[in-house]
Amino acid sequence: MARILFVVVFVSLILAITLLFTLSATPQINLADSVNAIGQSTPIIVKVKDSHGIRRITASVEQNGVHYSAWETAQSARRIFWQRGAAEASWNFKIGTQTIPELKEGKARLIIEAISNDFRGKTARLEREVSVITRPPALTVDSEQHYLYRGMAELVTFAVSGYWTEAGVRVREQTFRSWPMPGGKPGLFSLFAFAWDVPADISPVVYATNSAGNEVTREIVVQFPKREQPKYRARDLQLDDRFIQKVLGELDPSGSGDPVSRFVKINNEVRRANNRALSDLRLKTESRFLWTEPFLQQHNSKVESNFADLRSYFYKGQKIDQQVHLG
Repeated sequence: MARILFVVVFVSLILAITLLFTLSATPQINLADSVNAIGQSTPIIVKVKDSHGIRRITASVEQNGVHYSAWETAQSARRIFWQRGAAEASWNFKIGTQTIPELKEGKARLIIEAISNDFRGKTARLEREVSVITRPPALTVDSEQHYLYRGMAELVTFAVSGYWTEAGVRVREQTFRSWPMPGGKPGLFSLFAFAWDVPADISPVVYATNSAGNEVTREIVVQFPKREQPKYRARDLQLDDRFIQKVLGELDPSGSGDPVSRFVKINNEVRRANNRALSDLRLKTESRFLWTEPFLQQHNSKVESNFADLRSYFYKGQKIDQQVHLG
């Protein structure tokens, strides 16, 4: 009887262990294809999908046969009562010569390892060949005097040498890409806008960066003519029921509810959607000029509103909204 009991317990234990092994998960590591270089302090985003969560994840770099630990994080192990249905997790960290000063210019391997937080604790490994690039690109900007006007555009030319992946002009948080000079001329140019609401003490800069996170910037020689700066209007628009119904009939014919609230919602959300759609067109633009002559106003047309008009909307004496017209 004791022998039978022992066999039953032994078989049950084997089945339980086998079941735990069978139910264990395997991590899936996702690293963006754009991660192909390491600089002084390159941001890395790693996403790992594992229904049982991650017990430990590490990042390291191998170069010339030497292994360097770069980053790791861990949590308490769950070998029996593990998590179920865990969402994909994301980790942000930086790797570069600031944390691994032994790295040299040249080829290396970035290694990411993730361990599932369950009974088996299976390890997934991702290896990526990268270039160690510690020096930023070299940047030369034209020495011309650029006259900036709020709400208008300007063009600057420059040259970039060394390893770079992106270059252009930055005005505060806005960036404007660069283009090859036309006619096969050397160098790059960038058309950039100086928005109507940017303070005059903000100076645009030309920048160049590479996928290792190394960036260089150069200031543009600018001048703000005080007497010639454009002045943008502030207008009060009085709305009536007839106008509001006209707008709702064109833009929200099947809507319901308070007409004034619906108008304000349209005036905000539709306007933002339109601006976003226009901005997204820059991602589909041609790499060459599509015009050769000056732009002209359409024949027999009339200017109904000006650029950057600050509009305050009033209904029955109450201000209900304020928007800047960018059309």
